[in-house]
Amino acid sequence: MLFPEITASNKRALFRDKLKSGKLLVMPGAFSPLSAMLIEKKKFDGVYISGSVMSNDLGYPDIGLTTLSEVANRGRQIARSVSIPSLIDIDTGFGEPMNVTRTVQEMIEMGICGGHLEDQMNPKRCGHLDNKSLVSTDDMVKKIQAADRGKKLDPGFLIMARTDARASEGLEAAINRAKAYVDAGAEAIFPEALQDSKEFEAFRKAIKVPLLANMTEFGKSRLLTQKELSDLGFNIVIYPVTTLRLAMKAVDMGLDAIIKDGTQENIVPNMQTRKELYELTRYEDYNDFDKSIFNFKI
Repeated sequence: MLFPEITASNKRALFRDKLKSGKLLVMPGAFSPLSAMLIEKKKFDGVYISGSVMSNDLGYPDIGLTTLSEVANRGRQIARSVSIPSLIDIDTGFGEPMNVTRTVQEMIEMGICGGHLEDQMNPKRCGHLDNKSLVSTDDMVKKIQAADRGKKLDPGFLIMARTDARASEGLEAAINRAKAYVDAGAEAIFPEALQDSKEFEAFRKAIKVPLLANMTEFGKSRLLTQKELSDLGFNIVIYPVTTLRLAMKAVDMGLDAIIKDGTQENIVPNMQTRKELYELTRYEDYNDFDKSIFNFKI
């Protein structure tokens, strides 16, 4: 009940097995443990924990204002609520190479299956915005090597490198960076803000490790279908902010209805019911547990 009956180590092994399957893994973003539980109920392959969403949920823009402890603790809350694998955004690693090692160790202790580290400079920007500044390839390589040291706590933890070079340095430079990151120990690559299917195809031809596609709304990339991404040979697709955007739009419209009508009665049909919420949170299982404990007589 309180925790899924699967260890973090086993979830990491499951994640790696799924990556080897050749099937495109579909991982929507979870903005809370409850939303992660719904993602699992819908039988998705895993949950994605977005740094942008965590920043926004705290009321900040996505410019690197969150701390390691904030991200790690929220990551744990989400990851522990489901039995499917979790992949987390660890931004630029929260510091220099030694900090990156600690970051990876923290994520392992928090029960997360893998994380991606990006090559932006601080203050960083959302990957689909302009005017991003990058660290040198050499500096990013050092961070990846440091991340690899951190995963010795559990070799099952997946180290993924994200490159934001496409926007500022061009496609060829982004591919060259990705190759260097793989050589440094990155086990998967996240090429951010590719502009069309030809660029996705070029990355797949050049890079031999698993590739992640970011299908975020209102970004640089066309929203490719899962079939298109599968045909292009990509291994993971994330929808990082989709659930948050859906929820916030629903809340926005609901609050407007209360202002307009003076009651929420007309929007009740748009709500998750009490019964559906209780089923998702396994209310009856907890009730049964209580009954099994407090059933003695004196």
